[in-house]
Amino acid sequence: MKRVNVIHAKAFFRVIAIFATFLLNANAHAVASPDQHAVVSQSSAAVSALTGVAAEPAPHAEAAEGEEKAGDVIMHHVRDNSVIAFDPFGEIHLPKIATVPGFEWFDISITKHVVMLWVASALLLLVFSLVGSKYSRMTSSQAPKGLANAMEALVQFVRTDVAKANIGPGYEKYLNYLLTVFFFILFCNLLGLVPYAATATSNISVTLTLACITFFITQVAALKAHGIKGYLAHLTGGTHPALWIIMIPIEFIGLFTKPVALSIRLFANMTAGHIMILSLIFISFILKSIVVALVMSVPFSIFIYLLELFVAFLQAFIFTMLSSLFIGLASAHEGHDEHEAATASH
Repeated sequence: MKRVNVIHAKAFFRVIAIFATFLLNANAHAVASPDQHAVVSQSSAAVSALTGVAAEPAPHAEAAEGEEKAGDVIMHHVRDNSVIAFDPFGEIHLPKIATVPGFEWFDISITKHVVMLWVASALLLLVFSLVGSKYSRMTSSQAPKGLANAMEALVQFVRTDVAKANIGPGYEKYLNYLLTVFFFILFCNLLGLVPYAATATSNISVTLTLACITFFITQVAALKAHGIKGYLAHLTGGTHPALWIIMIPIEFIGLFTKPVALSIRLFANMTAGHIMILSLIFISFILKSIVVALVMSVPFSIFIYLLELFVAFLQAFIFTMLSSLFIGLASAHEGHDEHEAATASH
């Protein structure tokens, strides 16, 4: 009986060790550099201690003084680069596009985040093509099922509870953009949870671009709703001319703080989740403790991973909701003329 229990315990430890290794490599964005093999060798030694399988020595392992810290390895995993790693199967080096002389800062080379943007776009086209084909074959008495039903529920939610609730009359003009940005961010977020993939929305360039699109749509909506005179009057905040020297700079700065807040919120939340998962896993390797791995690292990593599923939907909703809110505030008639008339009467 004791022998059976020992066998079961060893099997359990091996499963936990394999799962920990999977989590560690699930979001690996590039093969470790020669300096990083020292830290990875510690992870391999801990896993081999659990599984009973001897790990091969790291070919580039260096002395303790040359070892790279766990924080550097984590940042290497979450940063963008031109290599898509499929540890331990190999890696794909993305092509480098030559920069224009004198404009070296303008680099349009293909990176793994660019590839993830393409994958998310392709998945969007595929999913909604399938949904559209299902709707074309349905009769008026039939109800959508499966994928079509799920997409319809999300579309109805964005239409009714986000666009219509925040923009009001005329929301239909902006519904296509809001639906596109919601599903695009959602697919990018979910792709980051797939092994060997990457989260494009953890790149500040991606989130800032999306926020800039919202910014331009917001300004166009304000100009269409109020005209140039009303748009400029909005910068005064409807206050007395004596306060314009204070209000105009504040309102002007406020135009740009909104897209900055949109971009940083999405970028920070998506990056923080992956850093948390990798940090929890590395704790057991740093402390070299099986107990810490079983009690803390693996359970908490699974919890954060499941929480990231919720955050993927939440951040897509927040970005879309704030975009619709900014558009609604910009296009709403706030009644500056009535406010000025009331001020003059007093």
